[in-house]
Amino acid sequence: MITQSQFLSPEEQQKIHEESLRILEEVGALFHSDRALKILKKNGAKIDKEDRIAKIPAEMVDQALKTAPGSFTLGARVPEKDFALPSSYSGYVLDNGGIFTRDFKTGERRNANFQDHMDFLRVFDEMKLASVVWGTSVHEFPTQSSGIRTDLTSFIYSSLHIQDELSRPEEVPYLIEGLEAILGSADAVKKRKIYSVVYCTLAPLAHEGGMCDAYLDLIEYEQPICLFPMPCAGSTGPASLYSNIAQGNAEALSSLVLFQMARPGCPIIFGDAPGSTNFSRGSFLEGSPEMVLMAAARGEMARFYGLPNEQAGCLTDAKEHGSQAIMEKMGTTLPLAMSGVDLIQGPGAIETSNMMTLEQIVVDDEIACFCKRIRDGIDMSAAKNYFEDIKEVKPSGHFLMQASTLNACRSNEFMMPSLCDRNTFEEWAELGRPDIYDRARERVEEILASPLKNPLPDDVTGKLEDIMRRADKDLKK
Repeated sequence: MITQSQFLSPEEQQKIHEESLRILEEVGALFHSDRALKILKKNGAKIDKEDRIAKIPAEMVDQALKTAPGSFTLGARVPEKDFALPSSYSGYVLDNGGIFTRDFKTGERRNANFQDHMDFLRVFDEMKLASVVWGTSVHEFPTQSSGIRTDLTSFIYSSLHIQDELSRPEEVPYLIEGLEAILGSADAVKKRKIYSVVYCTLAPLAHEGGMCDAYLDLIEYEQPICLFPMPCAGSTGPASLYSNIAQGNAEALSSLVLFQMARPGCPIIFGDAPGSTNFSRGSFLEGSPEMVLMAAARGEMARFYGLPNEQAGCLTDAKEHGSQAIMEKMGTTLPLAMSGVDLIQGPGAIETSNMMTLEQIVVDDEIACFCKRIRDGIDMSAAKNYFEDIKEVKPSGHFLMQASTLNACRSNEFMMPSLCDRNTFEEWAELGRPDIYDRARERVEEILASPLKNPLPDDVTGKLEDIMRRADKDLKK
């Protein structure tokens, strides 16, 4: 059976839901978008015009939950890599948002550049459980068009689903034109859904204006929205896991209500990226056990509502490769995988998501595969009952020569790691005592030395480059 873990009982899930409704009805949420306030007022919210706060009744939440689809597919540029939601296993989202990297050749900590952006995408594209890519911060891109350039170049160098943010409505036409150039038609853009956006509320309980307006435009093209509150227990959220979960859930529900009122049936991913406070410095922590407890609980709230989910995980506050990074990343991945989260966002990142490294992408895929194997559990089917082998071998024998043993070593029942060393001490010493990051470097070198896989046709790339040049010129800073 599948190995499972649970973080909230059914009664506790109902308790979080009721507390979230109480927050929305009695405290409300702040919206910096006039369009959003008009939509919410039209559908029954109580609006304080001066404070821009909308108090949302439970009936609006119920209605939004009725129209939000429980399943859909995140299309990939290469259809074989489409990712259906909900998923039978946890897929992974490349956290390509770090502004720093660890130079692959020199080890120097520096700003990430466009070459790094391309390399991150190429390496992640070949990971076993890679499913979705976030855009990266590239300082060489013009400020006014950096979002468009990030997204369209991501499609050039990745064959996966691209997920990013738009900060203002003016970006939407350029993005849609780019998607039409890739897919061939406006209908295909709506049907294939190869792009989605992340909607981060501003904890506590506030919504940006420009991003909100951009997404109200974007949902006309049926692109999915991943709701991604980031309340930090003790700073931007209350200093209890219970109340921080409830606040983040209320923020997500307020977003769900807005987009479902604007366009019923808009595809929504019910996500979360909570943090805990470093009480000695007041900073945001991602690699803590409290973070993953809250993220797992919010994943269960997504299932409570019957919605696909994406949770922050596979994260670390470590500043370098090594034991802390691996310990925290395993600790913030396994609980999510065991609880059946659809998408886990975080691979590749260290330093509280401020740094991306190529080696960590590969290491994190190994962690992901390890966690998936535990989640897949024990096959107790009749086909796995090897009583006849036991009978044939008899006491004091061995099973090395059994046909079932040969089959097992080539099956999924026994994970064969790509990076972990399983040689004898003498063999390992003779190899130069490599660690997991040494092997990851070898894999990165192998990928980057090979030709780009699944390239776009030259004419499509040319169209995208023309769109990016126009965005450079026409979008205002």
